[in-house]
Order: sequence, then structure tokens, then C-alpha cells
Amino acid sequence: MGKKGWIIYNGNLNSDKFTEQVDWLMRTASSFGFDMKAIKNNEILVTIENSTTTLTGVEELPDFVFFWDKDLFLARQLEKMGIRLFNSAKAIEICDDKALTYQHLADQQINMPKTIIAPKIFVELQDSSHLQMIKQALGFPLIIKEVFGSFGEQVYLIHNEEELVQKVTELGNKSYIFQSYLQSSYGKDLRLNVVGDQVVASMLRQSEHDFRANVTAGGNMYPYQPTDQEKELAVRCSQLIGADFAGVDVLFGENGEPVLCEVNSNAHFKNIYDCTGIDITINMMSYIQQVLEGRHV
Repeated sequence: MGKKGWIIYNGNLNSDKFTEQVDWLMRTASSFGFDMKAIKNNEILVTIENSTTTLTGVEELPDFVFFWDKDLFLARQLEKMGIRLFNSAKAIEICDDKALTYQHLADQQINMPKTIIAPKIFVELQDSSHLQMIKQALGFPLIIKEVFGSFGEQVYLIHNEEELVQKVTELGNKSYIFQSYLQSSYGKDLRLNVVGDQVVASMLRQSEHDFRANVTAGGNMYPYQPTDQEKELAVRCSQLIGADFAGVDVLFGENGEPVLCEVNSNAHFKNIYDCTGIDITINMMSYIQQVLEGRHV
């Protein structure tokens, strides 16, 4: 029997969109000879007792975990117990928090939109004086992104000062960032899937009626052959974050140059398969096999 592995996924996401991909990962892992179990994050509980931490609900630990969730406490505990995670808790943490992503990649010559991290608000907005600095630094329109969000649903295009005050007041004590708006990338971006040091699949996402290109927001997807510059940006961002694999979203700059949008540590793979016919679960499991056998550093 091959190496024992777990696929950790969220026990409270039970839609077909999620369960279908867990089953998909299981099939691919089995084809590589892995002895796999699919385990919900609420089936094994991080437990602190007698000044030590352990896991409740576990009889035998695996050799590795494909961590397809964002439960950082569980991820850190598994690593503390000596288990190799794909991706690591640190990589998932950085990708899950957009402010942390940009701050982590700063000073690395990564082309990114001008970004301002919103100051901490504990309860509700009572002093909006900093919004004048935002307006002067970024102008209108500008983008507000909640730092925790998926599928483009927590991204807002702000046209004027009234909308700015309204949205910031509405967000209250949520964490978010302000960003410059790239008209050159209105309604279009790239999704580049990185495994290890390679871009293994790419697609262009384009919307005819929304500034966001996300397929969930109504965008269409097309197979795409990325340039060397686009591939270099995607791989570099993934590696700087320390991800084994990632879905890197790239915007189009004013002169067509690639601009980082965000990095996803738990990127879904059905859309990229439907668009390109490339099954990136094969690339991911092959990479895991190489790492476990010491053939990939």
C-alpha cells in the first residue's frame, strides 16, 4: 500500500460544487497509489488538555495531508505533529488574507496595484478623516476589497466620495484594503494555476457587464497561452508565499503588462478543467508524490 494521506475539507460546505471536487481529488490520489481518506475539519478537533495539544477523533496519523480548507488552527496542529501539509498553514494564512498577501509580497519587485490597508476599526466607523488621504492617494474610481473573501463577491468598485463613506460605514469593523483601479483590466483577468515551479494551466476570464471577471460573477472563460512574463510573475508569487500550488490571478496593466491581483491557496479546479481540459489534480498529486519520494526539493 502507498503513502497514507488525508484530504481535509470543510465540514460545513456541503454543496455539490465542493463535494464533487473532494471526490475528484480522491480518485486522482488513488490513481497514484495513495491510501487516502477524505476527512471533514469538524471530525478532528484541536484539543488542549494537561498543558499539551492533540487531536480528538484521530486514531492513526497520515503521512501527508492535502489541506483543502482554511482552518488554520487545525493546519498548524497537524504540522506541529510532524505531518507534511500541501499547502502549509503559513501559505494558506498569507493567501487567505489579502492585506497580508500584499504586505508579504511587498519589496520583492512584484508588480501590484497601489494598495492601502484600512486602519483597524473595533466596532464601527466614528472617524472618517483618513478617507481624505485615501481619496488623494488613489482618486476615483477605486477598489475596496474585504481581506477575507472568495469568488469576487467581496470586491467593490467605488465611484465617488459618497460611495466611499457609505461602503466603509457599511463594512464596519471588517478588515479590508483600498486599491487603485485599473481601467485597462475592466472585466478581464487571468487565472494561472501554479504547481511547484510551473504554470500548468491558464485561462482568460472576461465579463461583458461587470468590472469583476470571476466566473461566479458572470464572467466567461477562454483557454489562454500566457506570456513568459505572466508565467514568471505567477510562479514567483506562489514561491515567495511558500505555496506548493496556487491559483494566481493576474490583471492587465495599462501597457498590457501583468499586474498581480491575488493568490489563492485553495483554488478550485473544475472551471479550469472545463475551460482547458487540463486536470490539474494530476499535476498536484504527481508533485506530492515527487516531494514525498525526495525527487522534488
